[in-house]
Amino acid sequence: MRTRSVLKAGALLAATATAMLTGASGAAGAPSAPLAGMRVLLSNDDSMQASRPDGADGIGLYDLRKRLCAAGADVVVVAPWAYMSGASGAVTTGGTVSAQRRTALPAGYQRDCSAAPSGGAVFGLCRGASPCTPASPSATPADTVKFALRGGLGHLAGWTAEPDVVVTGINSGPNVSSSVNDSGTVGAAIAALDSEVPAVAFSGMIGEDFVVGRKTYEAAADFGAGLLVRLRQQDLLSPRFALNVNYPDAARGRAGRVAWTSVGTGPLAVSTYTPVDGDTFTLSLGLCPGERYCLPEAKRDSDTEAIRRGEVSITPITADRTLPGRAADRVRAAVIGGRLSG
Repeated sequence: MRTRSVLKAGALLAATATAMLTGASGAAGAPSAPLAGMRVLLSNDDSMQASRPDGADGIGLYDLRKRLCAAGADVVVVAPWAYMSGASGAVTTGGTVSAQRRTALPAGYQRDCSAAPSGGAVFGLCRGASPCTPASPSATPADTVKFALRGGLGHLAGWTAEPDVVVTGINSGPNVSSSVNDSGTVGAAIAALDSEVPAVAFSGMIGEDFVVGRKTYEAAADFGAGLLVRLRQQDLLSPRFALNVNYPDAARGRAGRVAWTSVGTGPLAVSTYTPVDGDTFTLSLGLCPGERYCLPEAKRDSDTEAIRRGEVSITPITADRTLPGRAADRVRAAVIGGRLSG
């Protein structure tokens, strides 16, 4: 029944998101603040610094924050203090954490959420005692969400109830195929499901220069805010699954369509390890296809192929890693039947 409900929601989501992408914005006279009254916890895995020239350390978070507040949402950011890409769902299990409020926001984003009830507060979460310093180790993406949902938002922003949704991103690079397991952007969204709060993760496709362009961040943010409006209007936000949204490279032109996808088997890139001296190895990313460790794509509806085609990929992801179907039934029968016993 759960799988059926997810598929039904997926069909509706894909249809409404496609309508939005192609310009069918809905009924005339739609409210100018369609997300008014909606509380959004915003995080990422790239940090809240946004100090690099290419914006890879968090500028996508501020583009998304800007669009969500413009739609009327009350947005509070609790994000990693430093760059934590690839942290997956890792959590800190001891010591102390400190939430450092950012007072000087990146140029061009200072007043985006000034009219919101919470004032668009932005916090970076570090490990160790306050205040966070440039040398402070960062909390993980999953840490930020767990901290915020388990008392942090009440203490920092005065929220007496959970947010309506946790939004993560916009990540500096796609999170498809095997990278979904590595992604801190997705890991933070899954952490929201652990507290039964709906979540949506956003990522942007790299361009020919291997970075996410400003147009891609902006287009993904516009699409993301519109998607949240549709999800809210049609009551499709659910703590049963998170949505992993990957937006194509906007430099290639307008996104072709919205594709409802599954997590692929053929990655866009794989980690490679090259011996340097003795037992020391250099770590790098090898692009697929071409690398010997690249697996072939086995799914017709994969997120990897959709993003390569220039489509917006939307994939439902659950925190339940239980193996379904006949494969699980065969193993269960063997174990319960005693065929694997001593």
